[in-house]
Amino acid sequence: MITHETDVQYSRWNDNAQDQVTVSISAIEASGCKRIYDKLCTGKLGIVMKVLGGIAVFWIIFIIGYVTGYYVHKCK
Repeated sequence: MITHETDVQYSRWNDNAQDQVTVSISAIEASGCKRIYDKLCTGKLGIVMKVLGGIAVFWIIFIIGYVTGYYVHKCK
């Protein structure tokens, strides 16, 4: 069984006006899918990936509809 070592520390008893929140996760959890997600789905690259994904889905649905319409309305 894999244990997830996540530690969150919140400190608001400082002299400065900003609160401090420290989040640390284990190296096993930070690697893999999370790293790929952070790379491909956030920032400017994430926006580009979502736009390209939307265009690809549009064309797939368009082609399926075209082929379906062709066979449904085909003259006998």
